[in-house]
Parts: sequence; structure tokens; C-alpha cells
Amino acid sequence: MNDVFEALEELYKKVLLGAALENDNQAYVLYLDPAISDQDSSTATSSGCSDTLGDQGQHQPAPLNLSPISAAPVCLWSRAREVTLLQLTVVRVMVTRALAPETESRAKETYCEIIKILLKSSDFESKLTSMFQNADKLLSHMATKCLGSLLYFQLKEKITLSNFWIAFCQKNLSEYPESDKVIYCLWTLSVVIKEIFKDTCSQKTDILKQFLAPLDTSFEVLYHSLFSQHSGNLQDSSNTVNSLVCFLELLELLIASQTHLESDFACQRMLFLKPSHALNIITWPIPAFVKRKLVTFLKRCLLGKVGEDLCRGPVPALLPPGRHLDGDLLALANAVLQAVDLGFLRTLSVQGRPSCFGGGPVQPGCPDPVTLRAASLLLIRALEVRCQHCASAKEMEVDLQRFMSELLTFLKRDLQPPVQSHHPCAWLPRVFIEQDDDMLEAAKASLGIYLKLSGDYNTTESLTQEKEMLKHHSHENGYNPHCIFLFFLKNIGFDSKVLLDFLISSETCFLEYFVRYLKLLHKDWDGFFTLCKYLDVTESNDSLDVCGCIAPLGPDRSSNPADSSPLAALGCPRSAHAGVSWAPDTVSEPPSQVVMSPGTPAAPHAHSLSLPQASRNLVDYDSSEDSDIEPTDPCLAESKQSSSQQDVVKKIQDTAGTSEGKKELCPELPSRPAVPKGCPAPPLSADDDITPDNSVCDVGMAYRTVTCFGELQGAIDRLQKKNLFPYNPTALLKLLKQIEATRNKSGNPL
Repeated sequence: MNDVFEALEELYKKVLLGAALENDNQAYVLYLDPAISDQDSSTATSSGCSDTLGDQGQHQPAPLNLSPISAAPVCLWSRAREVTLLQLTVVRVMVTRALAPETESRAKETYCEIIKILLKSSDFESKLTSMFQNADKLLSHMATKCLGSLLYFQLKEKITLSNFWIAFCQKNLSEYPESDKVIYCLWTLSVVIKEIFKDTCSQKTDILKQFLAPLDTSFEVLYHSLFSQHSGNLQDSSNTVNSLVCFLELLELLIASQTHLESDFACQRMLFLKPSHALNIITWPIPAFVKRKLVTFLKRCLLGKVGEDLCRGPVPALLPPGRHLDGDLLALANAVLQAVDLGFLRTLSVQGRPSCFGGGPVQPGCPDPVTLRAASLLLIRALEVRCQHCASAKEMEVDLQRFMSELLTFLKRDLQPPVQSHHPCAWLPRVFIEQDDDMLEAAKASLGIYLKLSGDYNTTESLTQEKEMLKHHSHENGYNPHCIFLFFLKNIGFDSKVLLDFLISSETCFLEYFVRYLKLLHKDWDGFFTLCKYLDVTESNDSLDVCGCIAPLGPDRSSNPADSSPLAALGCPRSAHAGVSWAPDTVSEPPSQVVMSPGTPAAPHAHSLSLPQASRNLVDYDSSEDSDIEPTDPCLAESKQSSSQQDVVKKIQDTAGTSEGKKELCPELPSRPAVPKGCPAPPLSADDDITPDNSVCDVGMAYRTVTCFGELQGAIDRLQKKNLFPYNPTALLKLLKQIEATRNKSGNPL
């Protein structure tokens, strides 16, 4: 047997290199055919393995000179296991090499012929399925991966799938929960679909259709059987948990295949046609990680990001929205909101932070941030989808008030530290402070809700009073876009370099969100400025409760919107006092002085905020010494535009902080210097010089926001002139200049 193992090792090395094989193809099939009977491999005896391997030795090619061996039964069984694992590994590598375009044609032809002979001349697939339930988990795993590779090879080479495999899948998928082989079918099917996603050929859609067509009905039967079980009648909890985890992964791949490929099967829309079935498992007595997997999966479905974590290799390009997309998203959103009405958030437990990487202990009493973020984003996105299809603004406001109250109560219960003294809009940056992409998705969804409501009021030519009521409503229910954006800016210390990082990155939706918010800011500058003034007043009293008269988070808030909005509170002499910093990592700051003009009610001229440690510059764009000697040749600039994203980002980091003929900003000053009382407003244009001022005074949020925009505009301008910005920022720069013009026109003192 040692000679067999050595021969397989030699074959493995040749196949791994893509080298041609000299011996007869039929002889290699003998080496690769596992020495396992058609029975369950776990019951195969070591003597049986010995006999089969001995038979292999009698038919081996002459150059390898293998002969039957004898050994102690235990050693023989151990060696037989290693031989079987190596056989499966060689088959997988051979399939990969046979399908790889870089493999030499002669070697590729040999590999394909060996695999085809292996599939035709033996019950190879039957032997692999017999290994599924082997007590040796590594052997079971390798058998699943090997069978998945062989199935993909048949699809790619246009070989009809064997009747044995199709019947095996149909039988086990349709007989759940009686069948105990469902998990292995799901694993194998997931392997095949992942391989289809990784392929770069143009026939992926045809391959997928050939694979899914005979199993479409079986998937629907399994979906109904698995999710329709009564929680009290779970026969085997471990088998149920494993089946749920595997099926959720396969379900995500099926939905992703519909999104990215032109195929249309009922199994790809099962979740959207019967979403309540899947949501039922939240009430089941199953481990929390399964519920977390479901919630994150549903979140990705509503965001249109299914398959991102499962499909390795190149991400396929998105197709135009299908004819079912809008209806499917609405059906899922309605099901999620109906589940919230029935107590989804009240029954979802987020206690018990998951173990850290490396197996850190679970901390009792700490909420699981992954589940907390996923549930919050799932609800806010479902509300956005619902609002897009609502008939009237009044109907939307009713839905928002009911569901946002549920969300804020949920966060009040589980978010640490407690949130009862915070402005309702502060929930978003606190929940998503550790996850930028989810935070921006939530901010974009909140902005979409607000824009839809305000758009409906504009089309119906509602009274100004009704539009003001919308602002009150958005503050009370935690989706006011100005509050959320200001809290976001405060989290990053009003650092324009962080905004630039987000703009040049393709990992978040910040560009889309920022452009939409700037358009709103251009139309509603006065509302933004009024809110900034009140933020300055409340922070000067060591409180971040933006609305001085707003009650704590939760359903027991004041029912009078006029008494609970920042706009109404601006006219009140009172202000909030005791409060807790809304950012959990923010260092405590002494109360700042607010300079009040005698004739202006509650309007601070300026306000000073020391930057928290967490908001230090991520990248120092002001440290380059040679950025001004960049070549300006047009051809070179064009070649730089087509370079990789990493090269672009590196060059941006080297050049963004300086401009020809202008003084460099001091690295210690993250924003423009403070302007004393009575000085003109800060320039927003990138062409205005920045002159340091030794005088120290307090500055407000409006000033810091305008300053941040000015620095951002200047950095983008400099990068665009040197063809270093990764896309055309003309529209973005135009919006920033419109904000500058609006601010100048308003005449509001900063």
C-alpha cells in the first residue's frame, strides 16, 4: 500500500503542475477509483480495503511496479484512509486543471479523458455518496467537495448528469425530515453553484439552468417541509440546526443566481413567495447563531447584496432589475413588518456576544452587535421599501411611527450603555459605529424615507405647517437626515480626509448617500442651520439631547409634536440638562461657552469641540513632499486613470494634501482655524486661502460642517487636476459649490 500511496503522490505532483501523463489512461483510473464498497463506507472493513487495494496493485502500469502488500489491520486501515483522501484530492485537482484555460492542451485532453472514463467505467458517484455519512468527518467533507467538482465538470463539458445523482437528490430533498442525507445534498449543491459563479465563461446561465431544472420542485418541497415544522415537534434538534444552516446558505445562492444570471425558476423565488415561513424560525428553540444567520440573510436580501459572502472569486455583474424584483422586495418587506407587529423584535434575543476570533469566551450580558445591527438595518430598509409603495404621506407616517417606536424600544432594551436620554436620531451612529457599510446603508434608507415623505408633500402642495410637522415627526421617530448626518460627522471628528476616503472607496454606498444628502441640504439649508444652532446650545449644557423637550426613546414619548421638536424648542428658554454622550467611545469634554448675541434667541455664534481620540486622521494627506512635481503629461495621466484602485488610492494619499502655490495645512490642525466673534464666515471655495489665526474662540457645528466641505472640495479639486480621482467628480463639486452659494445667500452667521 505504501507503493500505491507513493504512486498517487507522484501523480498528484504532476497534475498540480499541469504536466502531461505518459501512461495509459485506463491505468490511472484504477489508482483514482476509491477502494470502497457500495455500502456505507463507515462499515467497510480494513480487510475489504486490503483486498481492493491488492486488486488495484495487480492491474497497475508497469513503470510504477506496484505489488500487493500485507500489513497489520490497524495500520492498513490508517493507510487506506490516507490513500482514499489522496485519491479524492487528485480527482479534484485534475478537474480544476482540466477546466483551467492555462493548462497545456495535451495535458488537458488527457485529464478530461481520465475523468470521463472514471465516470463511465465505475460507480464512482455511488461510492462518493456512500462516504457522506462516514464517521471520519474529513473523509465525508472531501467526498462532498469531490462530487461537487465532478458534477460541475459534467455541466461544463455538456455531459448529461447521471440519473443516480438526480434520483439521489430528489429522494432525499423530498423526504425531509425522514431522510438523514439532506445536509450532504445541500453541501454538494452549494459547491456546484459556487463553482458556476466563479466561472468566467459566457454560458453560465445555460449551465445553471441545466443544473436547477430537474431539482426545482424538490427545492420547493424541502422549503415547505423545513420551515413548516412545529417548534415543539422537532425530532432531532442537531439535524434540524444543520439542515437550516445549510439550506439558508443554498437559498442565498439561489437568490443570488436569479439576481446575477438570466434564469427564472420557482426555487429562486421561494423566500419572496412565502417569506413568513422562514420568519417563523425566530420563535423556535434553536441556537442564537442560526437566528443571527437568518436575520443577516434577510438584511442582504432587502439590500440586494445576496451572495457577497458566499461567492468567492470575481463578483458577477448585476443585471437590470427583473420583472419580479420590485414585487419580491415589497413582499419580503411586508412580511418583515408584519413579523415586527407580531413581536419579532420582542422575541429576538441579542444577548450573549459571540466568541472572538480564536475562541474568546462569551461575555454574559453583552449584546451581540451583529444581530443588533442586522435587525435594525432590516427594519429600516423594510420601512423604506414599504414607503416607496405607500399611497399617501399620512399612511407612511402612521407606519413609521408604529415601527420606529418598536425599533427604539428594542434598542432601549438591548443597547449598552442605556439610550433613554438620547435624541431618537442618535440610535443610528451608536448601533453602527463599528460597521461603516451598514451605517451608511441605514443612513441612506432613512434619507430615502424622508425624501419620499417630503416629495409627497411637495406634489400635493401641502401647507408649510404640514411640512414642519414632517420635521417634527422625523425627529421624534429617529430618521431626520440632518441629525443623522451631523452625528456621522461628529463621529469622524468633522475630518474631510475621512469623507475623501469614503468617496474613493467602492466598499460602501457613501457616494450615493452623500450626493442625495447634498441635494437635500441645498433645498433645506435653513432647517439644517436651525438644527445646528440648537445642537450648539444643548452641547454647551453638556447634553446631546438635540430636542430639549423630547422624551426618552421608546413608546412613552410625548404625544404633542409641537412640544418635542428642536424647532419648537428653539423658541423656548429652557434646554436639556442631564445627558449621556451618544457616542460610547467619546471622551468626556468640559462644557463649552456659547457666545449669545443679545438680539438673537438661542443662537450660539460658535462652539468649540475637541476631537475625540477615535477621530484622528485615518490617512495623512498633508505629508507628501514631492506631490507638486507630479508629471502632467496627458498620456501619463490617462494611464494613471486606468491603473488599479490601490494605485489610485496610494497616489491620492500622496498628493491630496498639497496644492501648487499654496501654503500646506498644519498636520496638527484637522480643520480650519476658529474664527473669533465678529469675523466673516469661513470660505467654502477651494480657491480661498486659509490663514492661521492665533485667536482662540468657540465654533459651532454649522461652521465645522462648512469648513469640512471646503477642505473636501479643495482636496477633490487638486486630485481632479492631476487626473488622480478614480471617477469624474464634476457633479459632486457642483453640488458642493451650490451649498456654498446657498450658505452665502442665506446670510446666516456661522
